[in-house]
Amino acid sequence: MAKRLPPLNPLRAFEATARHGSLTKAASELNVTHGAVSHQIKALEQSLGVKLFERSGQRVKLTPHGAELLPAVSTAFDGIAAATQRLTRPASSGALSVSCVPALLLLWMTPRLGSFTAQYPDIQLTLIPSNDPRDIRAPQIDVCVHYGNGGWTDCWMRKWSGLELFPVVSPTLINNRPVRSVRDLADHVFLHGDDGREWHTWLAAADALDLERGRRHHLGDARMAVEAAVHGHGVALGDSVTASALLARGMLVAPFSLSVPAVDDFYVVCRNEMRTAPIVQVFIDWLFAEKEQDDGRAHAPAGGRAVSRRKRPKLRVVGARGTP
Repeated sequence: MAKRLPPLNPLRAFEATARHGSLTKAASELNVTHGAVSHQIKALEQSLGVKLFERSGQRVKLTPHGAELLPAVSTAFDGIAAATQRLTRPASSGALSVSCVPALLLLWMTPRLGSFTAQYPDIQLTLIPSNDPRDIRAPQIDVCVHYGNGGWTDCWMRKWSGLELFPVVSPTLINNRPVRSVRDLADHVFLHGDDGREWHTWLAAADALDLERGRRHHLGDARMAVEAAVHGHGVALGDSVTASALLARGMLVAPFSLSVPAVDDFYVVCRNEMRTAPIVQVFIDWLFAEKEQDDGRAHAPAGGRAVSRRKRPKLRVVGARGTP
């Protein structure tokens, strides 16, 4: 059986006195008398059988025993305060910080901010374009929407969406330089969001690895490659989540019905303690409701066709959908 912890009030008096270095200031913070604080500290010292403070005039200084105890007590009180704040945090008002894959943030989430604001006008969002796994544990970030294999540990996560990859091109470019077959891609600039492996896998599925490829640009991530395609700079690989709105608005077209599954998926991830925060639950519920609406619509229309959703061989693509 665990040993009984010291009483709460003496621990509070100890922590406040150690932080201020003064019995008087601790008494003022706790709204009690100087004598009450002194009595509580003496009671704690007697309970523990050690001396916690050295008195020097109006100031007090931690003994080695006090210095050893303080970090644990401070951390415990900070944890209690944070948990209390989360429990009392309103579900539909306040500030919420979200880390999101750059391409997903720009091409999927940002266009839907009006929907979120209409439902929750009193929630202020801070949106951070990032796929850095360190964000999951960052205290200033409440929830993450990240791309990965779901291998993050010691956190809450739920798969939000898989995705498939397929070529996309601007209508202007394809009208000036038609793409009627995979072989026509040889006349276009290849836009890469990774080191080339995504295009390699799609071409393998299209039985076109022998295609002569000339000019190519490496843009660093999927967001930049798709943006370059919108501006007519070449052909990029879009995905079934982030490119859908651009296809629907006619800013891009998908000239082929073949798509290949990406190796990773989009996940909603957060620290375990944040999952119970009402404002986080509201945002997560909104994310999944919006995705459910998307799933009810046709994806990736191209010249009156939709990207085929028929089953294909499980080609594994190592890509950079989530590169920050």
